Amino acid sequence: MSIVGYRRVSTVEQNFDRQDLGSVDKLFEEKLSGKSAKDRPALNAMLEWVREDDTVIVHSIDRLARDLRDLQSIIQKLNDKGVSITFKTESLTFSAKSDDAFATLQLQMMGAFAEFERNIIRKRQAEGIAKAKAKGLYKGRPKVVDDTKVKELRQSGMGATAIAKHLGIGRATVYKSLRS
Repeated sequence: MSIVGYRRVSTVEQNFDRQDLGSVDKLFEEKLSGKSAKDRPALNAMLEWVREDDTVIVHSIDRLARDLRDLQSIIQKLNDKGVSITFKTESLTFSAKSDDAFATLQLQMMGAFAEFERNIIRKRQAEGIAKAKAKGLYKGRPKVVDDTKVKELRQSGMGATAIAKHLGIGRATVYKSLRS
């Protein structure tokens, strides 16, 4: 029986300081958005690593998932393996051995709030980008491909696949660069 910690922050600039989980046997951490469970390597590694009778500790519900379906799916996967999960901030524990209707209601409400918060953040971000574009301040993500270099390599006889490998980019990026 292991105590497993999972911590997540949304950006590389953030740190895990406020997510004190106490003493754990194994810790999984990642610095990326919680918008989708499938694109989170540490979460997936933790789900693979845990065994029956283990306990996963997470600081708060929104650190595990920002989507209610993802949240319920992750908890179900853990419980199906005989693993319990505890959220410290909300003081909620879910295990296959207990059937607490009130805890499930709280989880669904908190998960819905986390999803709502994520949607509000996305809306504000889109509004901010639109205003910055209108003022000419937002140029989008900086270009990482030198179109001139791609065209030079193509004129020298290299194919798209060879150019992509040479520059460490995808073939689709090569074709897009050649069109510009």
